[in-house]
Amino acid sequence: MTIISQLSHELSIKPQQIQATIDLLNDGATVPFIARYRKEKTGGLDDTQLRNLVERLTYLTELTERRDVILASIRQQEKLTPELEKAILAADNKARLEDLYLPYKPKRRTKAQIAKEAGLEPLADLLLTCPKENLHVLAEPYLNTEKAIETVEAALDGARQILMERFSENADLVSQLREYVWQHGVLSSQVGKEQTAEAIKFKDYFDYREAICKIPSHRALALFRGQKENVLRLTISFLESNFEDYCLQAIAKAFAIEKNKSEVEQWLWQTVEWTWKIKLKLKIDVDLLMRLRESAEQVAIDVFKENLKNLLMAAPAGKKITLGLDPGFRTGVKTVVVDDTGKLLAETIIYPHQPQNQWDASLKTLAALCTKYKVDLISIGNGTASRETERLAAELCKLCSHLTLTSVVVSEAGASVYSASSLAAEEFPNLDVSYRGAVSIARRLQDPLAELVKIDPKAIGVGQYQHDVNQTQLGKSLDAVVEDCVNAVGADVNTASVPLLKSIAGLNTSIAQNIVNYRETHGRFVNRDSIKKVPRLGDKTYEQAIGFLRIINGENPLDASAVHPETYPVVEKIIADQKTTIQELMGNTALLNTLQVKNYVSEQFGTMTVKDIFAELAKPGRDPRPSFKMAKFKEGVETLADLLPGMQLEGMVTNVTNFGAFVDIGVHQDGLVHISQLANHFVDDPNKVVKVGQIVTVKVVEVDLERKRIQLTMKTAEPKKTEPRQKVSKPAAPKAGTFGDLLSKAMPKS
Repeated sequence: MTIISQLSHELSIKPQQIQATIDLLNDGATVPFIARYRKEKTGGLDDTQLRNLVERLTYLTELTERRDVILASIRQQEKLTPELEKAILAADNKARLEDLYLPYKPKRRTKAQIAKEAGLEPLADLLLTCPKENLHVLAEPYLNTEKAIETVEAALDGARQILMERFSENADLVSQLREYVWQHGVLSSQVGKEQTAEAIKFKDYFDYREAICKIPSHRALALFRGQKENVLRLTISFLESNFEDYCLQAIAKAFAIEKNKSEVEQWLWQTVEWTWKIKLKLKIDVDLLMRLRESAEQVAIDVFKENLKNLLMAAPAGKKITLGLDPGFRTGVKTVVVDDTGKLLAETIIYPHQPQNQWDASLKTLAALCTKYKVDLISIGNGTASRETERLAAELCKLCSHLTLTSVVVSEAGASVYSASSLAAEEFPNLDVSYRGAVSIARRLQDPLAELVKIDPKAIGVGQYQHDVNQTQLGKSLDAVVEDCVNAVGADVNTASVPLLKSIAGLNTSIAQNIVNYRETHGRFVNRDSIKKVPRLGDKTYEQAIGFLRIINGENPLDASAVHPETYPVVEKIIADQKTTIQELMGNTALLNTLQVKNYVSEQFGTMTVKDIFAELAKPGRDPRPSFKMAKFKEGVETLADLLPGMQLEGMVTNVTNFGAFVDIGVHQDGLVHISQLANHFVDDPNKVVKVGQIVTVKVVEVDLERKRIQLTMKTAEPKKTEPRQKVSKPAAPKAGTFGDLLSKAMPKS
């Protein structure tokens, strides 16, 4: 089976779509560009389908390369048989491929190899084929003092080593047993001898057993973390002894060994037991723990990807002058004002909270800033002293009634990372690090995407055991999410930062920096053609990026839209046909609804492309993100001690895992809505119910002050069941007449 046919089978995509995608990728096209502007060639594959295709294509390509290396190695050893070659060519995963290669893989000199060098392999074969013969009689001819085989026991031990290696390297047997243990094995964990105060966080796993194939991702990663920290010991076993008997019987059956009374047969059966306990069980345990880890990591990465996407695509408050507050007690509240483009206008520090308690002076300072700069929004970080600062902001809103102030609490995750970054130092070389965090808090309310792209996605904190997964794989996956989100929204080329621009299809950090340098030297770009003047931005890069770059209030209104310049001729034809102008056409839904797609389809531009052009003209430069909303935290509920079971609160989802969702309810500690509490109906995937950034209503179930844990529910009260009504005789039909006719029609039919 070729790579394309296998991909087609796995992903349910036509081979021609896959081939077209591969051709485009080989030609330097990016996934966002292919998904948006090459729909005709790929048959309309979206970015998710394309990402899955690229991921599997990479895996299968690596598999093919590894297969070629293995075939060459075995061929060089002159051990490649037609049957083995066929099996290697048919291997559809890396585990199977390595199983087949194991007997031929160069390895350190083993006991089995030493025994073979001593001429004991014929004895091993003889013992397998002559189980009824006398054990010592078979072994005596193979004594060899020159090879240190001086006793029958030494000869038999060497033969056993050869057979154990042969049994444990049988690819079909290993695969069979691995799958059996996966289906029937139980993973157990016990607490180690030495316990520290840190070990208490793993107390749920001090005496834990669960079927290995059913362990969810979050529990698996917790177990592996406990093992890594030497708190837990992990073992794989069976619930019932007959499961292990099956494994022994499987080995014996593969080599036609029977458990009878002859001396050789007893010796062979002992060899089977040793093979299982010493060789296969250990190997399979390692393989399955690796499988569990990889599976758990992939789930965790998928969770992180989904959360990051929802966070990046959260509703922007818009281009409004914003007061950013980074709360603190002793160190004060770092305060900044940024204009509607995110430019820093002012910075100061206030001390409204303990121990200074300069409440009135702080209000006076904030009121002066809001009045001077005509502030619209107040963005408050959700860290220490957040609720206290929120009360301060509420008083500020009342004090500045002449302004339309809106106060919002935002996640400050990653703000400190940005503050200490080289990017922040370059942007604000003379600004104290503490104020940079406040700037980030203000900007992420205005436009979460534009601000959060400046921070390593792994530092944003919406993952599940994110530090326990493969960091390279996680990084690649999250970078792809950032790229897809940025290109879905697009970027204003005259205001976008380097981190935002570098995520645009076709661009990199170097070219993004060149764009920023060019506009700082030559002024704003007035049309898309002028972007071609940027150094190192060649034709191919321009083709990939330009559809996602916007020029607001430029010379051509189309430059502010997602219509690619290569399709401008279609728009020009529409304008000519309708005898109108581009200004009158854009946003004119009534006119666009009268157009026939077929009239503008050509060899160059297909139906899907024309439909996309119509959609973009109807809502030019539309933002795919939702409208802005905010959570209202309950007054008087500011710490865990203020929470009481049964309280109904409003909060914002901060993280979604495969076991539930965490919700910020304004007490400095997110509460958990377990997956079983997300809805009145069964939920198999929390992401089907909630998203990061979503405003939800929750009820407090339990508060654990010592462990700082809050259990919440989103279940609503079930309607009370009413007692079934007793059967009563049907009333007589009312007499004819106006009222009687109406009543008769209103009565339920029996």
